[in-house]
Amino acid sequence: MDLTALSQAIAVIGAGIGIFGGAIGIGMIGAKAMEAIARQPAEKKDIRTNMILMAALIEGLAFFGAIIALLIIFKK
Repeated sequence: MDLTALSQAIAVIGAGIGIFGGAIGIGMIGAKAMEAIARQPAEKKDIRTNMILMAALIEGLAFFGAIIALLIIFKK
């Protein structure tokens, strides 16, 4: 296995770990937000807004990791 194939394999594994981490993070945010809404129903709007903002930031980070991995995989 040459260095290019090894770097591509590591990039694929890294992209998978990054996307998996993002999915776990968004799931935890959703679970905690539902728990917070159950405790404070009057604050539903603020909790939902913060939940969506944080989920978007985590999703952006996971997407950035996937793009970097794709750049490594398809470099010439």
